[in-house]
Formats: sequence, C-alpha cells, structure tokens
Amino acid sequence: MDARTREADTPVTELGEFLRSRRDRLTPEDAGVRSYGRRRVPGLRREELAQLAGVSATYLTRLEQGQSQNASDAVIEALARALQLDDDGRAHLFALAHPTPAERARASAPEIAKPGAEQLLHAMGDVPAVLLGRFNDILAWNSAGHLLLAGHLDVTAPTRPDGRPNLITMLFCDPHTRDLYADWETEAEVAVASMRYAAARFADDRHLAELIGELSLKSPEFASLWAGHSVRLCTSGNKRFRHPAIGDLSLDYEVLHLPEANGQRILTHTAPAGSAAQAALRLLTSL
Repeated sequence: MDARTREADTPVTELGEFLRSRRDRLTPEDAGVRSYGRRRVPGLRREELAQLAGVSATYLTRLEQGQSQNASDAVIEALARALQLDDDGRAHLFALAHPTPAERARASAPEIAKPGAEQLLHAMGDVPAVLLGRFNDILAWNSAGHLLLAGHLDVTAPTRPDGRPNLITMLFCDPHTRDLYADWETEAEVAVASMRYAAARFADDRHLAELIGELSLKSPEFASLWAGHSVRLCTSGNKRFRHPAIGDLSLDYEVLHLPEANGQRILTHTAPAGSAAQAALRLLTSL
C-alpha cells in the first residue's frame, strides 16, 4: 500500500482536507524538498510537510483527524509557511485550526438585515447594491441592484425569510443568472472560494450545511469547486455582464464588510465617470 492509499483510508476533518488539498498543489521542487525515484503522490507527502513545518508526522496525522484540538499558533504558522499559503489561505487555516465554539457559532434563526445598512443601500441611487448575509442570502437590495442582478425575480423577495434568493444558488441553479455573467466560470470559482472563507468562521451553522448539501446535489460544478478547497476573501474586482436589457458592460465591484463581524456585507457595482457602462447603468434605472 503506497503513501497516498494509506492517507485516503485515514479519516480527516475539514482541516485535514484543506491541508491535503494544499499538499497536492505544491510540488517537491517548489517546496525545496529533494525527491528521489518515482513518486506515487501528486504533491507533498504528509511526512514531507511535517518535516518542513518542524513537527512529527504522527502529530500532523492527529491534527488532520481532529484528535489534537490545541495546536499552537506557532505550529499553524509553520504549516502555512511550508504550504506557501497566501494571506487568505493563512487566515482560513487559522480559522479551521481554532474554530469558534459551537454554542457561539450556531445561528439557525433567519438573518435580519441591519437597518442602517439597508438605509445605505437605498441612499446609493443609481449604484446597484445588495446586502448579503453570511452565506450569500440576499437580505436587501436597492432598485438598481435588483434590476442589475435579478430583474426577473419579485422585488420584494428579500423581505421573506423563507423565500429569500441566495446569490450563490442563483449563480449555479438559475439559468437567468448564469447567462448574466460573461465569465461565468471565473465568477463561480470566486464565489465558491469566498464561501469557503466564510464557512470556516461559521462551521456549526445548520443553514450552511443545508446549503452546501443542496448545492452539491443540484450542481456537479459546485460540488467539484467545493472539493477543491480554494479560499479567497472577496473584497473588490471587476465583473463582465451580458444584461438582457442594456447589453454588455464591465463594472467594478466592492464588498463592504460590516464591522459587527456577523458576516453581513454590502456588494456594490460602479463604473468610471463618463464611461459607456455608467450610461448603461443610468439607462437601466430609468427603465
């Protein structure tokens, strides 16, 4: 039995799956590990990662299986360095290694839009904006945000806790939303990576487990991306739209995370002053 077969037979936690996925992506050459003979694994072996991080392979195995709950910050930092994680990956690793206690993290009650944030949405005028919950439920939107992202849905949908649209569910399961994005594959990758980042902070939330299970059953594309364990804190960037009413346009987006750290955030879309995209947005709201 080779090393990877033994590892595959070993039960692992979310932390273990994340570490394994990152080991698979890192070649011995990139990690500075001497490799002799034929290798049977695509990336680093568990023993090689343990050596690079300065811990024993036995301890790393226990950590991956959830049998060691008190890993020091120094050990997690060493693993992050050995795996060459970026800032988002490092933060995700720490969140997995030191999860929020279940009694604090579980939040099965429907989320309530923060009144000040909802008021801010409607004050933005022609700037399309939506208020997202921790797992991408749309808690509120302004008129421009509704017309840009979901004009085919009832404008009052976010006010109904049992029937709120979910941005990531729409992305994978709603044909109108899939057609809206010119770079759907990129949009899907970023959305799942962002959801992975949030999931570590709210690991015991029942709504999260239900959402992941539902999407995995309905969308093989989501299931594949989720299994890849990519992680990203989404804050800004550019999206290209193919809007049914105003045609093709490119918009910059910003994600404004609310300071209460409850996962709610405002997603805004803007265009440079005087650009064709800005004119298209004004046309959209006038319609």
